Amino acid sequence: MRRTKIVATMGPATDSPETIEEMILAGVNVVRMNFSHGDPESHIKRARLVREISRKVGRHVGILGDLQGPKIRIDRFVDGFVVLEEGASFTLDAEHDRDKGTKDVVGLTYKDLPNDVYEGDLLLLDDGRIVLEVTGVDGSKIHTRVVVGGKLSNNKGINRKNGGLSASALTDKDKDDIKLAAEMDVDFLAVSFPRAAVDIEYARELLKDAGGHAKIVAKIERAEAIEQPTLDLLIEAADVIMVARGDLGVEIGDARLPETQKMLIKRARELNRVVITATQMMESMIENTIPTRAEVFDVANAVMDGTDAVMLSGETATGKYPAKVVEIMGEICEEAETTAQAKKSHHRMDVTFKRVDESIAMASMYVANHTDIKAIAALTESGATTKWMSRISSSIAIYALTTSEKTCRCVNLYRGVTPVLITQAIPSPMEANRIAVEQLLEHGIVEEGDMVIVTKGDLLGIDGGTNMFKMIRVGEHDIY
Repeated sequence: MRRTKIVATMGPATDSPETIEEMILAGVNVVRMNFSHGDPESHIKRARLVREISRKVGRHVGILGDLQGPKIRIDRFVDGFVVLEEGASFTLDAEHDRDKGTKDVVGLTYKDLPNDVYEGDLLLLDDGRIVLEVTGVDGSKIHTRVVVGGKLSNNKGINRKNGGLSASALTDKDKDDIKLAAEMDVDFLAVSFPRAAVDIEYARELLKDAGGHAKIVAKIERAEAIEQPTLDLLIEAADVIMVARGDLGVEIGDARLPETQKMLIKRARELNRVVITATQMMESMIENTIPTRAEVFDVANAVMDGTDAVMLSGETATGKYPAKVVEIMGEICEEAETTAQAKKSHHRMDVTFKRVDESIAMASMYVANHTDIKAIAALTESGATTKWMSRISSSIAIYALTTSEKTCRCVNLYRGVTPVLITQAIPSPMEANRIAVEQLLEHGIVEEGDMVIVTKGDLLGIDGGTNMFKMIRVGEHDIY
């Protein structure tokens, strides 16, 4: 079974029930609702369809709501675009009419930008395709010289080289969308452009106040976010991080992205957080039925480095072959998982565990990796035990057995973890062993004579209560 999970963005290309079903059957684990596009009604409708179809086909599919974050963009041109010549002067004016841009001047959506930049700064527009050097700031006007020219069209984004823009991570629109996310009961909420841990904590507080219970995803896309100690504090404040390679690449330079991606994946796993690798992973498949070899290498390298999930954006949201791209990405992941690099781990060998359930998770994985264990069945309320287990690189199958549908959807993002919903009551910890093994048998995961590990707690139904594991040979009922 594929261990690496796939996140697929919903959009116009995925709106038919038939396409959603095809994508789920092809292997989607979590769907992403991009709140930068569309209206609340379309997001609610898509979420409802995903939930209905996933139940129909017997899969647990999580939903991730992705906040837009601050819009730092130019306004619009009279003719829709201009062509900037290298060496020419060009002005960004926060007070200019939003629809009256010319080859000499254009307005800004972010009115505080003139307060954030200084002479000598490099501004990167349209994902770095246009480069402007700031030559001076005069009130609302930022005067620049074109360093790299070309065609510049309406509403393109602006980054400052090496980061440092002061725009708040949570806008008024984001605060409204957090309420929408709570209404939709999303399983994950992604915060765009967080600068520090306080941004994540604030989003979590707003979500809780709105009645939501999603896990928080910190999108790492600002240059200052990858500096220590900011990075570790950001990771620890979140439940999941996303390596958002688009804006991050613009701010730090694409040449630094591979090393930075590897560092972020490694650090997230070291701090026991889940990590998604995103942006342009299979971009050519928006139009084509096969990926480029460079894209195959990109996905495989992220898998071998230990990412929990790989994400599709335009490939599914607006692409011609949403289900096909999911299928091919899954095949690449499975092949990459056969390498020794993807199976070995020295995770946290030299640290002291702080919790009993964490210790049980680590001990289970150590035993499983050194004995003939077919599968691990973790009876879990919140999924925390299986998250810790999934930090260990292994080929052992981990099954999260839970009575909570929401926990099933959440653990479906964790590498190597498969959710199993238990619909029957578990009367006692002793009966839990029997029920766990029966579930594995019923799903065709194990057979008579296989060795399995079952983890559980003395008090069932309590978060963080896992305090024991047992090795069981399937078929020897007297030792259950």
